[in-house]
Amino acid sequence: MTGTARFVTFEGGEGAGKSTQIKRLGERLAVTTIAHMTTREPGGSPGAEAIRRLLVAGDTSRWEPLTEALLMLAARRDHWLSTIAPALDRGKWVLSDRFHDSTVAYQGHGRGVPLDALESLRRLILGDRRPDLTLILDLPVAEGLERARARMKGFATGEDRFERMDSGFHERMRAGFLAIARAEPTRCVVIDARPDADAVHAAIVAAVSARLGVAL
Repeated sequence: MTGTARFVTFEGGEGAGKSTQIKRLGERLAVTTIAHMTTREPGGSPGAEAIRRLLVAGDTSRWEPLTEALLMLAARRDHWLSTIAPALDRGKWVLSDRFHDSTVAYQGHGRGVPLDALESLRRLILGDRRPDLTLILDLPVAEGLERARARMKGFATGEDRFERMDSGFHERMRAGFLAIARAEPTRCVVIDARPDADAVHAAIVAAVSARLGVAL
């Protein structure tokens, strides 16, 4: 990796507003002439996008938890090799809508895949590389699911498999994200996603500026 490249990930439960906020941060970086790209998981490369279609649609019981986790990790490996690592090597900032923390929260805390197994697999596919900063957008589960369902009505993509999982899963997943933040406070910042989009954006800009030493 060369230059001023930074790897920033956006995490959180359904309806937290990650897509909106990653777009807004990208626009802010463009104004400051910081070279960057935005991407997403599962997806972000041709191979990973093909795997995405297997994961985000269909019946909630389509995959047992470990199989689901392995599909996520296969997509991440392709995404990393094809998209993220080359961009970082060119000195670009990479903003990713989800990364490995989502697998820990969703498939680990949410669906019971052993966390030590997920950590071993993370090291296998990513080595020692972690995001420079992870922004965890947090809000109560009921509010997030309400927002997600409203969004899906406007954009009928069929990519609602995780949204349709039971509330217990979503509560465990939210607790998982907060546990990650407590375990890695130098990397993670929890952002209150309950206020309006402008207020959340302001909190994100402040966190990025303070943690990564840039004036935005």
